[in-house]
Amino acid sequence: MRVEELMHKGVRVCRPDEAMTEAARIMWEADCGCVPVVSGAGDGRLVGIVTDRDLCMAAYTRGKPLAELCVRDAMSRDVRSCGPGDTLAAAAGAMRAAQVRRLPVVDAAGQLLGIVSLSDVAREFTRLRARGKKGISAVELGELLAGICEPRQLGPGAPQRSR
Repeated sequence: MRVEELMHKGVRVCRPDEAMTEAARIMWEADCGCVPVVSGAGDGRLVGIVTDRDLCMAAYTRGKPLAELCVRDAMSRDVRSCGPGDTLAAAAGAMRAAQVRRLPVVDAAGQLLGIVSLSDVAREFTRLRARGKKGISAVELGELLAGICEPRQLGPGAPQRSR
């Protein structure tokens, strides 16, 4: 199966210069945990991604409300992505390697086309199994979950996450 068959199209986006309240509003209205950030030039080119956790941590560490902070202050710029023609297994491998639950789908020019999530992978696994078809294996799905959930090594002096 190819990513383009499974990805969510029509993804809501924000721009780096927008207030974080806009990203939070999009997450609330779309019932999602992240918003891709696209270039302010209007070309739809992916330049970052911001999660609900990113917003919370930025507001906390800066001691300011979301309305006083820009998306660029919290977005991740080192965004892993995949292409629409990539296999679902390749996208799952990229998610596991980067320990992310969502993977933007971009074209060769970096323009955002959609997003594929861990939930999409899990639902497709269930649909295929119910029809007696094979997609990614149960072992691959388990490895994906384990890889994404593996605690990251934090820098010296940083609080360690509990399991």
